[in-house]
Amino acid sequence: MQNSRIETKVGIFMLITLVLLGTLLVLFSKGVTRFARTYELQLLTTDVGSLKKGSGVLMAGYAIGNVTEIELGDNGEVVKLTLQIQRKYQVRTNAVFIIEQSGFLGDQYVAVYPSTNRTARFFNDGETAVCPPPFNLQAVARNAAGFIERIDDTAKRLNAAIDDVRRLVLNEQTLTNLAITVDTMRTASERALITVEDIHELVATNRVPLSITLSNLVLFSGQLEDVSGSVEDLLATNGPTLSAAVKNIESSTVILESLLGDIQTGRGLAGTLLKNEAVAGDVAKIAQNLSVTTSNLNRLGLWGILWKAKEPRTNSPPAQNLSSPKDPFR
Repeated sequence: MQNSRIETKVGIFMLITLVLLGTLLVLFSKGVTRFARTYELQLLTTDVGSLKKGSGVLMAGYAIGNVTEIELGDNGEVVKLTLQIQRKYQVRTNAVFIIEQSGFLGDQYVAVYPSTNRTARFFNDGETAVCPPPFNLQAVARNAAGFIERIDDTAKRLNAAIDDVRRLVLNEQTLTNLAITVDTMRTASERALITVEDIHELVATNRVPLSITLSNLVLFSGQLEDVSGSVEDLLATNGPTLSAAVKNIESSTVILESLLGDIQTGRGLAGTLLKNEAVAGDVAKIAQNLSVTTSNLNRLGLWGILWKAKEPRTNSPPAQNLSSPKDPFR
């Protein structure tokens, strides 16, 4: 009888303990319990990282559901996540789903970030959304290692380039030539400074003549402008006359060319005079007689020649040689 009472007390104690444990589980559970009303959402992503079945779904840091299924697609490129979300927490279609991690090495979970745009509708039970892959620390570490290797390689090349510069550019001969060049430039700059000072002194001492020269240049430029205006007026008023003169010159040039052609071929009077030796000799004799006549005119005058011509001649004079330079009236 006493044992049965003890067993009854123990049973009642165990029952109360189980009820308390169940109540605590319901009150402090971070997800969905079997007694809550829920709806499902499907998430498609390319990588789930270390996300596991039963991981939480958090909105603004508060648990609103759990991950109930993780299934790899047939092509092996897509992973489908099944989320069990409490019905009292509605998610709009413009919300963003991200797989995040609690702390640096904590468990991963699905974070839901609602949009500020409240015009989008709510997800229906069984609808599908897209989720980007989670942050992969190992991939970042591998990329960082590769980046460090590239930096190290670049540093090595830079060191090699610096060594080449020191060996080829910054050697003793180059530095000596550079020093000589700098000294030459310093000397040239000093000479240029002296030249500038001389020019300044020359300008200062000849300021008045320079001013006069500039004034004369200005006056001369004004006169040139007046002359150019006069020339323009002359050309404008005598344009037809100048055109006619140019045409006459062209005609004269054609006539001269024709005359020269006749002379070269022996045609015409001039050609005959130059080509025919007999005619040329007669012309020479006529020119000689004209020379003698003009000489007598200059020496005796016209009256003296006429007086000589009136004197009686007893004997006929001998025949004069046309080629002789003697006076025919003596």
